[in-house]
Amino acid sequence: MRKVYSKILSIAGNVITVKAKDIAYEELAEVKTSRGKSLAQVIKLENDTVSLQVFSGSRGISTNDEVRFLGHPMRVAFSDNILGRIFDGSGEPRDKGPTLTDNLIEISGPPVNPAKRIIPERIIRTNIPMIDVFNSLVVSQKLPIFSVSGEPYNELLARIALQAEVDMIVLGGIGLKYDQYMFFKDTLEEGGALSKSVFFMNTASDPIVEGLMVPDLCLAVAEKFALGGKDVLVLLTDMTNFSDALKEISITMERVPSNRGYPGDLYSQLAKRYEKAVDFQGAGSITILAVTTMPGDDVTHPVPDNTGYITEGQFYLRGGRIEPFGSLSRLKQQVNDKTRKDHRAIMDGMIQLYAQFKESQEKKAMGFRMSSWDKKLLKYGKLFESQMMDLSVKVSLEDALDNGWKILAECFSPGEISFRTDLVKEFWPKNK
Repeated sequence: MRKVYSKILSIAGNVITVKAKDIAYEELAEVKTSRGKSLAQVIKLENDTVSLQVFSGSRGISTNDEVRFLGHPMRVAFSDNILGRIFDGSGEPRDKGPTLTDNLIEISGPPVNPAKRIIPERIIRTNIPMIDVFNSLVVSQKLPIFSVSGEPYNELLARIALQAEVDMIVLGGIGLKYDQYMFFKDTLEEGGALSKSVFFMNTASDPIVEGLMVPDLCLAVAEKFALGGKDVLVLLTDMTNFSDALKEISITMERVPSNRGYPGDLYSQLAKRYEKAVDFQGAGSITILAVTTMPGDDVTHPVPDNTGYITEGQFYLRGGRIEPFGSLSRLKQQVNDKTRKDHRAIMDGMIQLYAQFKESQEKKAMGFRMSSWDKKLLKYGKLFESQMMDLSVKVSLEDALDNGWKILAECFSPGEISFRTDLVKEFWPKNK
């Protein structure tokens, strides 16, 4: 039987407080006002005092309004019918399609037992050379994209959604501008990827608490599809907006703040979501790529700082490119030997030469005389940036490796680079 209470003790911001018994943390409730019903979620329990975050805000709520507890946490419909659909942060349709009420599953469950996980060993091809060649994305990996406002991180996510060789995409937007939401919708629709995708989109004009639900909604749906045998790629943007929503609620609850006002459990809140990445034994997998914007390009900011301890590397997006030096996929060694035998040599050798190019570039800027080797490096660096680093380049991993050899052959002789003789003999372009 649902518990109904008709006396609200206090209203602070979007948080209301009632006296109630036998209520569970994260349980949902309906607040019945003169304007209709609003959904709320339990965010704090202290003896019989229950605090709830109201999804649509507390405007219009009075202390005499009715609070009806639903007896269950947030749930989302799950079936093949959700493919191609777009929902908001409370699981309601944004695309004017029918509301789905069958086969409801609870969100925010525990991570998978490590004993049931498979060691990551399969590459996810994205057809983006800076990922596939130099920092391979591995099935069941969790990786953030560290960036700053103004960088094309949403464009990068959209390209990955279109090009990644996975069974399905689950895309979550937190605090997006409306035009960013429409960009994702239009891009995937025009690219033909919407039919294998599910969107959960919270825009900046939507209730902030719904933004907190987006990662859990995405991961709950992804987990069910993965258990059904599908390899699912979860794309989230932006986890800094998610963390700011946590901070706002923490301030409303008058909790003691931690670093820069963020709640003390920020690490646990982030880890709870990222640790959902898994390769199930005998089933499918969940891989997570999540944008984390860094205020002031400060990697020591609490959100990227905590994220770095949880995840298995990071992509740095700077100047519209994936930065080759700061970026790291810690699991790439698990797959590089399973792709093509020259993969690791190209990956290491080209980055070493690019580092030398940066030194030559500095020497030129400072007015030093350029040696013949410096001139070769400068030519190499420009080709590397245009044919490898440019995010508009779309080629398969094998073609990218072949292009790497062509770039090397255009700038150097075989004796000038420290590649194994057998690899040079097999892969060096024959007309060079």
